[in-house]
Amino acid sequence: MAESKLLAPELSDAESMGDETVRFQELLLQASKELQQAQMERSESTQIRPQPGFCIKTNSSEGKVFINICHSPSIPPPVDVTEDELLQMLEEDQAGFRIPMSLGEPHAELDAKGQGCTAYDVAVNSNFYLRMQNSDFLRELVVTIAREGLEDKYGLQLNPEWRMLKYRPFLGSISQQNIRSQQRPRIQELGTLEGPERPHLNLWLEAPDLLLAEVDLPKLDGAQGLTLEIGESHLVMGGSQQLYRLNASIPLRINPEASRAAFHHRRKQLMVFLPLLSVS
Repeated sequence: MAESKLLAPELSDAESMGDETVRFQELLLQASKELQQAQMERSESTQIRPQPGFCIKTNSSEGKVFINICHSPSIPPPVDVTEDELLQMLEEDQAGFRIPMSLGEPHAELDAKGQGCTAYDVAVNSNFYLRMQNSDFLRELVVTIAREGLEDKYGLQLNPEWRMLKYRPFLGSISQQNIRSQQRPRIQELGTLEGPERPHLNLWLEAPDLLLAEVDLPKLDGAQGLTLEIGESHLVMGGSQQLYRLNASIPLRINPEASRAAFHHRRKQLMVFLPLLSVS
């Protein structure tokens, strides 16, 4: 059960213990961000079924590989540039040009000879696909980026030599894919949300059984009026004239009863010491 605590201004003993703290190399904030990002992407995803385009054949050390180049209007198009501009960007090694793609999961198939092989579905924007059909340069570029993307995502080593199948627009079946929805609440993008500010949070593993949370509160001079609620998997901070509000999920199991907090006046940070029930 979560325990609610009122932070008093006299909790300032963090002045003598913050600067010399030896931090472990494992930064748990990254794990927490990745977990929250995964949850956000699941809630903001859209399921699509790409339309077939053309299929290329290559191979890896494990055998034949087919890549179905597909398309969908749900995938955003790349920046609209001419081929000459694009070629110049590539020659200058500029990283600003991107071709949004959806890389599907591998699926086992049979080739024309009835032999086992692996196929992947790679989808691009439908309008961009139409443009690509009339350009050997764009087709080569898309295949190269798709191949490199599959290599990075699945740890593959694909043969850079490939050929396009003449009479088969795809191999096997094209599966549904989940892509991130493009619709985001405009009010968030404009930054016009009213109410308390969400402060920056750092999580550090101080010891195998101790987690330290540091909450940046630059607008405060002390802990007067702050409230803190600690549960086994969350940390909620509020109060103090509604300047700040934090509701954070913690990726480890906390011991709420043994937790304590202190306000670091010089840093303007709330430091929360969170003993762990278990490390996983």
